[in-house]
Amino acid sequence: MNAHDLKGKTIAFAGSGGLDSCTITRWLADLGVRVVCITLDLGQPDETDLESVRQRMLTAGAAEAIVLDGRADLAAEGLQVIQAQARYEGDYWNTTGIARHVTARIILRAMRERGITILSHGATGRGNDQVRFQIVANMLEPGFDVYAPWRDEAFLKAFGGRKQMIDYCQARGVPVKATHAKPYSTDANLLGLTHEAGKLESLTEGALAIEPEFGVAPNAAPDSIEPFDVRFEAGVPVAINGKPVSVLEAFNEANAAGGRNGVGIALHLVENRFVGIKSRGIYETPGMQTLGRAFEYLLQLVLDRRARKLFGELSPMLAEQIYQGYWYDTASQAAKAAVAVCARLATGEIRLGLYKGHALFLGAADAPHCLYSETAASMEKVGEFNHADSEGFLNVLGVSARILARAGQIPPPRSM
Repeated sequence: MNAHDLKGKTIAFAGSGGLDSCTITRWLADLGVRVVCITLDLGQPDETDLESVRQRMLTAGAAEAIVLDGRADLAAEGLQVIQAQARYEGDYWNTTGIARHVTARIILRAMRERGITILSHGATGRGNDQVRFQIVANMLEPGFDVYAPWRDEAFLKAFGGRKQMIDYCQARGVPVKATHAKPYSTDANLLGLTHEAGKLESLTEGALAIEPEFGVAPNAAPDSIEPFDVRFEAGVPVAINGKPVSVLEAFNEANAAGGRNGVGIALHLVENRFVGIKSRGIYETPGMQTLGRAFEYLLQLVLDRRARKLFGELSPMLAEQIYQGYWYDTASQAAKAAVAVCARLATGEIRLGLYKGHALFLGAADAPHCLYSETAASMEKVGEFNHADSEGFLNVLGVSARILARAGQIPPPRSM
């Protein structure tokens, strides 16, 4: 599908109010396309006045501009990411990836209500977001079409990069925040910020090349530890520092406390994109990192060896599912159901110490499903575990070890 196929038709465009959104909306409107821009309030810290975003999209040529509240939905999905410890390639909390799933789902619902059957987005043809929008739309609304300008030769011919887009918008009086002075892009929501492109594509630029928006860099954080207590009930944060909170409020509190202590700020990752190329991102995820670390400390208390092994296989699997756009498919449904069994055991209070980028363990209490026993683990006294009982246990283990040696399967020590 290309822009000329859309002339005279109405499309729903997922618009953030950023440079790409404004450029695409203006360009399509000039071609005779009726653009209904749908912007989600996802708690993005860089856009606190979403009415101004709505007005910006109207100025850019949108026939309608709608703002929908997706904060509670995103917080609920973000909690599932934390419960699964689903960090892509070890360090990325999938904040943009899970937000795309939520965004697409909410926009598709709004499209059904308005009788619109063409979804458009500003994701580039070399990134992951295009896959997420496409797959979510195809799964949830298989009869809808998806138009992606960054895969349209006419659009690519008109705009070679950010400079051309900035010039285009400025020439047409479209107000955009992007300038030539800040040549990198930022995608933001209440779960985190993703900084990429522009000067960040050069590996000579370090992680501190960004200007943090969710807090301060670890080196600029206070010199004292800030206590941060989280109370979980069946995997859900219900109180912060003794104050009852909703899931959304828990994220807001964790973002504020984590951010001012440099937790989850300026995380650097060169990752493998789904399309097969590597990309470099710098992330800010103070709330995810703070709540995620607290939840991990609680999991250490309640999962036995076999449950932990299964959980350890599900975490990277679900991280990849989110990253690649498959959060709603059958495999993810099954994996999330298994994670939910583990999460139901995660009741207790975890006390963290936030200090210069770290979320330190300060204590745990009131965890009814805790498997840790001080008397069983004690090195000072017998307690529940009698050391002498290990004699028979080790004798049993030694039988197979000796058989391996006698069968010539273990090399002699001098050749090892």
